[in-house]
Amino acid sequence: MSGIKQQHEDSSSGVVLPYILVAPNGARRGHDDHAGLPVTLDEIVDTARACSEVGANGLHLHVRDDLGAHSLDAERYRETIAEVQRAVPSMDIQITTEAAGVFDVPAQFECLKKVQPSWASISIREIARMPEMAESVYALCADQGTRVQHILYDAADAELLSEWQRIGTVRADQVDRLLVLGRYSTDQESTPEDLDRFPTHQDPWMICAFGSQEHDCLQAAALRGADVRVGFENSLTNPEGKPWTDNAASVAALVNRLKGI
Repeated sequence: MSGIKQQHEDSSSGVVLPYILVAPNGARRGHDDHAGLPVTLDEIVDTARACSEVGANGLHLHVRDDLGAHSLDAERYRETIAEVQRAVPSMDIQITTEAAGVFDVPAQFECLKKVQPSWASISIREIARMPEMAESVYALCADQGTRVQHILYDAADAELLSEWQRIGTVRADQVDRLLVLGRYSTDQESTPEDLDRFPTHQDPWMICAFGSQEHDCLQAAALRGADVRVGFENSLTNPEGKPWTDNAASVAALVNRLKGI
């Protein structure tokens, strides 16, 4: 993958849209939260296919163990990546290295090393738990051609990223950022005003948001030139607070909204 396609033309309308990454499950939610949340390999593949058909460009991939718990297992990642690529060859795949309170930095490093993904999301504050390993993590990604998207939760994370870029710990071309709106807000309900808490003048950047205003936040960010991440990892409900049928319904509604701007 040469890079995130920050804009693409919707073939059905000719409208230029931001890049849309779907995050269909996350590390913590399961079928008890929503019956349509994909947990198994087959469910993930079916969800990827359905979301691609309605306009998603990429998949933010979490895999689960046999009990449905968050996993960084390399074999599971490789198997799932292969199946998604077979079913939806046009879809980009980004793996997560999320710790989720379970994995340490060496485990995240080993996941990256064994999977050798084309694209990975990495939380800078998680790597900062062992700053002595930061150089190794970002060097590994550079050496094996893994594109890095930095997960930033607040302005302090953004400042740390800038410092690591300045001193060369983060490589010059490792510039992609995902700004997470409202992760630590009350009830995890994001608002478009949360955008003002981050520096948004650096490209390329993407956002995700929590709660019923998810699509409002994504639309506001798209108007500022951002790419967007949408899906059940962040929000299960529409703006009226009613559950989406599935991830594809949320993606389709977002695409229709973005066509309007």
